Amino acid sequence: MNVNCWEFKKCKREPGGANADELGVCPAAVESEKDGVNNGKNAGRICWAVTGTLCKGEIQGTFARKVTDCVNCDFYKLVSKEEGKKFNIY
Repeated sequence: MNVNCWEFKKCKREPGGANADELGVCPAAVESEKDGVNNGKNAGRICWAVTGTLCKGEIQGTFARKVTDCVNCDFYKLVSKEEGKKFNIY
């Protein structure tokens, strides 16, 4: 599997991460229904489709509300490039 969002962004909000107690565990790190999407662990490579992820120090809303910011994110661009034609936006 490739790098997941919490590894790339170094937010430390994965289960057991240094910021998980203070900020809460990131929903992307535990969203098991999306495990394997874009070759990630849980929703680690489709975090833009998960409500409640943290970006720029703020909890983000639904996909529809955050998609504009997400498509400009360096991690989103990396996953899109790595996955190529197999890239799953949602």
